[in-house]
Amino acid sequence: MSTPASIRPASILIVEDDPDIAELLKIHLGDLGYAVTHRADGNAGLAAARTGRHALVLLDLMLPGLDGMEVCKRIRQTDPHLPILMLTAKSEELD
Repeated sequence: MSTPASIRPASILIVEDDPDIAELLKIHLGDLGYAVTHRADGNAGLAAARTGRHALVLLDLMLPGLDGMEVCKRIRQTDPHLPILMLTAKSEELD
């Protein structure tokens, strides 16, 4: 028996190549009741984002494969309304 969509937890996709950061995000978001999916590179993250099952994408900018900016551009081509939060260790304003 499936759970009605109205009571399923919101799903968040984390696209982050640093396993420590990804695990910390998964733990805290899971504790808040979110269903969390993690992908560690840009290509896998893009494929997961295209499933249409996620309410939010947490996207690292510096990823192996496709970088975060390219993943974001490609998501926007097919799903312009999917919320995306960029994560980065870059500290310069220009970045």
